[in-house]
Amino acid sequence: MRSHYCGQVTEQELGNQVTVAGWIHKRRDLGGLIFADVRDRTGLLQVVFDPDLADMFAEANKLRQEFCVQIKGEVRARPEGQVNDRMTTGKVELLAHDITILNRSAPLPIDYNQQVSEEQRLRYRYLDLRRPDMNEKIQFRARVASAVRRYMDSQGFLDIETPMLTRATPEGARDYLVPSRTHKGKFFALPQSPQLFKQLLMMSGFDRYYQIVKCFRDEDLRADRQPEFTQIDIETTFMSAEQVRALTEDMVRSLFNEMLNVDLGDFPTMPYSEAMRRFGSDKPDLRNPLELVDVADLVKDVDFKVFSGPANDEKGRVAVIKVPGGASLSRKQIDEYTAFVGIYGAKGLAWMKVNDRAAGLEGLQSPVLKFFPENVVQALLERVDAADGDILLFGADRGTVVSEALGALRLKLGQDFGLVEDSWKPLWVVDFPMFEETDEGYFALHHPFTAPIGVTADELKANPGAALSNAYDMVLNGCEVGGGSVRIHDNAMQQAVFGILGIDEAEAQEKFGFLLEALKYGAPPHAGLAFGLDRLVMLMVGASSIRDVIAFPKTTTAQCPLTDAPGVANPAALVELGIDLRKD
Repeated sequence: MRSHYCGQVTEQELGNQVTVAGWIHKRRDLGGLIFADVRDRTGLLQVVFDPDLADMFAEANKLRQEFCVQIKGEVRARPEGQVNDRMTTGKVELLAHDITILNRSAPLPIDYNQQVSEEQRLRYRYLDLRRPDMNEKIQFRARVASAVRRYMDSQGFLDIETPMLTRATPEGARDYLVPSRTHKGKFFALPQSPQLFKQLLMMSGFDRYYQIVKCFRDEDLRADRQPEFTQIDIETTFMSAEQVRALTEDMVRSLFNEMLNVDLGDFPTMPYSEAMRRFGSDKPDLRNPLELVDVADLVKDVDFKVFSGPANDEKGRVAVIKVPGGASLSRKQIDEYTAFVGIYGAKGLAWMKVNDRAAGLEGLQSPVLKFFPENVVQALLERVDAADGDILLFGADRGTVVSEALGALRLKLGQDFGLVEDSWKPLWVVDFPMFEETDEGYFALHHPFTAPIGVTADELKANPGAALSNAYDMVLNGCEVGGGSVRIHDNAMQQAVFGILGIDEAEAQEKFGFLLEALKYGAPPHAGLAFGLDRLVMLMVGASSIRDVIAFPKTTTAQCPLTDAPGVANPAALVELGIDLRKD
């Protein structure tokens, strides 16, 4: 039905007869002439309809936005002064000889030229995806996936599928359950990741596995989460953590070079403890120059329990952020920042303005200044290298609260003060704690198949709180785009980890018996990593939500307005499954 895509009609086709097909993007009636921009997935082409061809001109007069058409004509140069350098086809136009309206469009329920709610965009997603910017994002995603496959194939990795119907994999979120018709009362789980199967593939001797795979998690959603998402899943044998990082770093670097012509350079590596200390986050945005500075040692003896209490508590923290130029903040603005940190559990936000450092205490302004001896104040100013015009914002509480609250405040301040560089800042975060201790016991910070660093099973059991995991996260501009670890390949170590997590032998056999059995038969050392393809593409195209780079996403309430899913099940199907719905 066509000889060329719209975006292929360039100066090389001048004087040639071509046939294009697509949608009417825009129509302009200038009285003597009718112009229309015809669109397909490659771009726009300007078409001119001459009134001397009366029948065709009458047909062109019927055209409206989103009519589906086929047009034949001659390629000619645009008149002088009408060239559009922003379009690939901007130097030519198609003088139409024949037009066929393949299908008319009803008046559009969404207007491309106005702000449309996301609910409406998803309800009419097939129309939303016709918009050039959305179309380009989905095409870009396809090219990213293709580039990843080419890279992995070149490195000897095998693309191997893993099951979608399986047992639950402990990944920290709820599973989506699928009832079994043939085994009533039993359920499959949709995989949160292929974790156990990719480990089994390594034990099967395949050495290098990858898969671009759907994963499912029934969790609360936000801009960078969906109930179903896509991973670039990677697993290897006989490779160290450093080697896995080197290989996957090279893959991402190659991807950015090919897709964006951006050189990310070598990725720095930072321990988890340093990331939390300096940035209050295990995924720090290094484009933001603001940092958290610990000052607990300076305020242990001050007559201000809000500071001295946490400063003398081994689980407490007192830290400060210096904001250059922040002394210009009004009291109202400071109150707004105080309310902001309250979202993260902080009870308040102490502040100190540096108006004239050379004037000593007289040059400072703060409601808490009266509680600090002059030598403590000078030590604080010295530690953060304060200058005239700065403001110091303090957090004092449990360490986790201070890190989370000031970490979030750091990001907000960086945006509000225009401090965030327009650049790409990648980072490896390593040496995570093996476990997180709560009132209910220990939890795996990554997952229970992550190997610890440099301890035996007995040493791990003796002091689990001190153990570090051989795990690593790739962070880009404050977003975790990938994470992985060296896996446990020793049965005794795996049993030790299960024991620390409160998983007894019977539960371990019930949930992971097949994995524990496989570990008995010469399981090799193995390690891997998984990237969030949606997040990676979101960053690369500059989108604010992964919903903009997924063809048919769900809303934040895990619904699909397009298909009205989830829906009510057929009662007969429920009977077959042995399921009876209980009314609340």
